[in-house]
Amino acid sequence: MNIQKSRTLQQTTTSLRPEEVLAAAKVHFVRRNSLYAAFMEKEGPTYVNFRGQGGEEIIIGVATSDAGTAVTGSTYLFDQQVARFFSTLPPARTPEPAVA
Repeated sequence: MNIQKSRTLQQTTTSLRPEEVLAAAKVHFVRRNSLYAAFMEKEGPTYVNFRGQGGEEIIIGVATSDAGTAVTGSTYLFDQQVARFFSTLPPARTPEPAVA
């Protein structure tokens, strides 16, 4: 069993628009003054790719869904930093129950 798999790919859903999530990721990972700082390497309309210490990659991807914006984070060593970033995102809104 690969226990690392649950740490290398993380997912969440947020009420932010996709472009807001990507902008927040750029601030979160690039402006952190620490051993785990990363620098933006590539970006597109649905992802940002960062390069960190030792060449480690962090990829944040977004997609719209019925529940909000689905956010995926992929990395091998920076799993704790991805989890911290996800904790800064507002949760997806839960739909109001239908009134009968």
